[in-house]
Amino acid sequence: MSQTTLNELTELLLAFVHERDWKQFHNPKDMAISLILESAELLELTQWKNGQELQAAMEARREAVADELADVLFWVLEIADHFKIDLAQAFKDKLRKNAEKYPVEKARGTSKKYTEL
Repeated sequence: MSQTTLNELTELLLAFVHERDWKQFHNPKDMAISLILESAELLELTQWKNGQELQAAMEARREAVADELADVLFWVLEIADHFKIDLAQAFKDKLRKNAEKYPVEKARGTSKKYTEL
Protein backbone atom coordinates (compact mmCIF):
# COMPACT_ATOMS: atom_id res chain seq x y z
CA MET A 1 0.00 0.00 0.00
CA SER A 2 1.24 3.46 -0.87
CA GLN A 3 2.50 5.71 1.89
CA THR A 4 2.24 8.90 -0.16
CA THR A 5 0.86 11.80 1.85
CA LEU A 6 -1.82 14.30 0.86
CA ASN A 7 0.86 16.99 0.89
CA GLU A 8 3.01 15.02 -1.55
CA LEU A 9 0.03 14.50 -3.86
CA THR A 10 -0.78 18.20 -3.67
CA GLU A 11 2.80 19.09 -4.61
CA LEU A 12 2.59 16.74 -7.62
CA LEU A 13 -0.64 18.30 -8.83
CA LEU A 14 0.62 21.85 -8.31
CA ALA A 15 3.73 21.07 -10.36
CA PHE A 16 1.52 19.55 -13.07
CA VAL A 17 -0.69 22.66 -13.15
CA HIS A 18 2.28 25.04 -13.03
CA GLU A 19 4.09 23.31 -15.93
CA ARG A 20 1.00 23.88 -18.08
CA ASP A 21 0.27 27.42 -16.84
CA TRP A 22 -3.27 26.35 -15.93
CA LYS A 23 -3.55 28.09 -12.55
CA GLN A 24 -4.99 31.13 -14.35
CA PHE A 25 -8.06 29.04 -15.19
CA HIS A 26 -8.51 27.43 -11.78
CA ASN A 27 -10.86 29.71 -9.88
CA PRO A 28 -13.11 28.31 -7.13
CA LYS A 29 -16.23 28.10 -9.30
CA ASP A 30 -14.56 26.30 -12.17
CA MET A 31 -12.67 23.97 -9.85
CA ALA A 32 -15.95 23.07 -8.13
CA ILE A 33 -17.58 22.48 -11.53
CA SER A 34 -14.67 20.25 -12.54
CA LEU A 35 -15.01 18.28 -9.30
CA ILE A 36 -18.70 17.66 -10.02
CA LEU A 37 -18.02 16.74 -13.65
CA GLU A 38 -15.40 14.19 -12.63
CA SER A 39 -17.74 12.81 -9.96
CA ALA A 40 -20.41 12.46 -12.63
CA GLU A 41 -17.99 10.48 -14.80
CA LEU A 42 -17.50 8.09 -11.89
CA LEU A 43 -21.27 7.86 -11.45
CA GLU A 44 -21.70 7.20 -15.17
CA LEU A 45 -19.78 3.94 -14.76
CA THR A 46 -22.66 2.69 -12.59
CA GLN A 47 -25.52 3.77 -14.85
CA TRP A 48 -28.16 1.17 -15.73
CA LYS A 49 -26.64 -1.47 -13.47
CA ASN A 50 -27.65 -2.84 -10.06
CA GLY A 51 -26.73 -5.62 -7.69
CA GLN A 52 -24.29 -8.24 -8.92
CA GLU A 53 -24.25 -6.74 -12.42
CA LEU A 54 -23.08 -3.43 -10.95
CA GLN A 55 -20.40 -5.11 -8.84
CA ALA A 56 -19.14 -7.11 -11.82
CA ALA A 57 -19.12 -4.06 -14.10
CA MET A 58 -17.17 -2.00 -11.59
CA GLU A 59 -14.63 -4.78 -11.08
CA ALA A 60 -14.26 -5.22 -14.84
CA ARG A 61 -13.69 -1.46 -15.22
CA ARG A 62 -11.37 -1.15 -12.23
CA GLU A 63 -8.87 1.03 -14.12
CA ALA A 64 -11.63 3.40 -15.24
CA VAL A 65 -12.91 3.60 -11.65
CA ALA A 66 -9.37 4.35 -10.45
CA ASP A 67 -8.92 7.03 -13.12
CA GLU A 68 -12.17 8.77 -12.18
CA LEU A 69 -11.38 8.60 -8.46
CA ALA A 70 -7.97 10.11 -9.21
CA ASP A 71 -9.62 12.91 -11.21
CA VAL A 72 -11.97 13.63 -8.29
CA LEU A 73 -9.03 13.64 -5.87
CA PHE A 74 -7.12 16.05 -8.13
CA TRP A 75 -9.84 18.67 -7.76
CA VAL A 76 -10.39 18.01 -4.06
CA LEU A 77 -6.69 18.56 -3.42
CA GLU A 78 -6.49 21.68 -5.56
CA ILE A 79 -9.55 23.27 -3.97
CA ALA A 80 -8.18 22.47 -0.51
CA ASP A 81 -4.83 24.02 -1.46
CA HIS A 82 -6.52 27.11 -2.90
CA PHE A 83 -8.35 27.74 0.39
CA LYS A 84 -5.41 26.60 2.57
CA ILE A 85 -7.49 23.81 4.10
CA ASP A 86 -5.64 21.06 5.94
CA LEU A 87 -7.62 18.27 4.32
CA ALA A 88 -6.48 15.58 6.74
CA GLN A 89 -7.63 17.70 9.70
CA ALA A 90 -10.86 18.66 7.92
CA PHE A 91 -11.56 14.96 7.34
CA LYS A 92 -10.97 14.12 11.00
CA ASP A 93 -13.18 17.02 12.11
CA LYS A 94 -15.98 15.97 9.76
CA LEU A 95 -15.76 12.35 10.87
CA ARG A 96 -16.12 13.52 14.49
CA LYS A 97 -19.17 15.62 13.54
CA ASN A 98 -20.68 12.65 11.69
CA ALA A 99 -20.07 10.42 14.71
CA GLU A 100 -22.14 12.86 16.76
CA LYS A 101 -24.93 12.84 14.15
CA TYR A 102 -24.81 9.07 13.75
CA PRO A 103 -24.19 7.51 17.17
CA VAL A 104 -23.46 3.80 16.87
CA GLU A 105 -26.39 2.79 19.07
CA LYS A 106 -28.83 4.53 16.70
CA ALA A 107 -27.14 4.25 13.32
CA ARG A 108 -25.72 0.73 13.29
CA GLY A 109 -27.21 -1.32 10.47
CA THR A 110 -29.51 1.40 9.13
CA SER A 111 -29.24 3.71 6.14
CA LYS A 112 -31.52 6.35 7.67
CA LYS A 113 -30.39 9.95 7.65
CA TYR A 114 -29.48 11.39 11.05
CA THR A 115 -32.70 13.43 11.04
CA GLU A 116 -34.67 10.16 10.97
CA LEU A 117 -32.79 8.33 13.75
